[in-house]
Amino acid sequence: MARPFTADDFAARMERAADSAQDAGLSGVLVTPGADLLYLTGYRPMAITERLTMLVLSADHEPSMIVPLLERPDADSAPGSSKLTLSDWSDGSDPYERAAAMLDPKGRYAISDAAWAMHVLGLQARLPDSGYVAMTEALPMLRAIKDADELERMTAAGEAADAAFYDILEVPFTGRKETEIGADLAAALEAHGHSEVEFTVVGSGPNGANPHHDLGKRVIEEGDMVVLDFGGLKDGYSSDTTRTVHVGEPTDEERNVHEIVREAQQAGYEAVRPGVACQEIDRAARQVIAGAGYGEQFIHRVGHGIGLTSHEPPYMVEGEELLLEPGMCFSIEPGIYLPDRFGVRIEDIVTVTENGARRFNHTPRELQIVT
Repeated sequence: MARPFTADDFAARMERAADSAQDAGLSGVLVTPGADLLYLTGYRPMAITERLTMLVLSADHEPSMIVPLLERPDADSAPGSSKLTLSDWSDGSDPYERAAAMLDPKGRYAISDAAWAMHVLGLQARLPDSGYVAMTEALPMLRAIKDADELERMTAAGEAADAAFYDILEVPFTGRKETEIGADLAAALEAHGHSEVEFTVVGSGPNGANPHHDLGKRVIEEGDMVVLDFGGLKDGYSSDTTRTVHVGEPTDEERNVHEIVREAQQAGYEAVRPGVACQEIDRAARQVIAGAGYGEQFIHRVGHGIGLTSHEPPYMVEGEELLLEPGMCFSIEPGIYLPDRFGVRIEDIVTVTENGARRFNHTPRELQIVT
């Protein structure tokens, strides 16, 4: 069991966020409910509503947060609340007037990507000379680099997802619906310590050619290629892995396509090292698939960041020139998708090390046969 994050941990994160904003030439950081608020304070409101909740961080002032009065008890109990000044507003009053008093009237702030437009517009109406920029654009490294405690959680989440895959190799596939295999995957993730199952993709036969196919009522048949993409939360951090299995013996073409994807995934992994631009990981994997003649059948980026959420910066995609640094965590998941026939995807979560990369997933990347 990973150790709980302490008030001091959250205080250090808030200070780092404020300093990063100052270094970026900003007045501060405005954080609304979501992964950023959870990361910085340990506070996750029971429900994200239209009522304004906002953390204000600035290098020139102590951290402060405004919350709805009815949610004040929950905010008070958050592990990082002792390291900030907490105030509240009640229904019938103007939260933006209260929040505006906490800001520089002419300041320029990074604000959570998930902030509601009505909240941004409400602040702008009270402070017409203020300015706002998306958090990911202004502070892309805020949550991207994981510390030792976070990496410990990511490692455990990956191990649990691996254990779930080994379990699923033992269940029958033939004659069962995708939804049934998905339920088996969810149960396995929970059995191995996941507190939340976020997704279980089971794409059999032609459904596997849709990268975001979820679960359907299609009955799996012998001869099907089956894409299994699944993950969730363990100790607050995400797992996400994909393996493609085959029901019975595959054809030579199916084996060949799977091997191309495996080689592409390995090429992406071998390209990871500090100082390399994110887009180079996409390029390394894509080059293998394009070289084999399937470039037009690889229709998505090669990877996404992961941590408190299953998809977050950085992204391994053409045009992303952000340089990799030790502690970054992201997926490498190339695929080939042949419409109306089958698809193949292989995904590992990796972290950047001082001289390369380390995988969190260690199940076989070679094609596995199921019954």
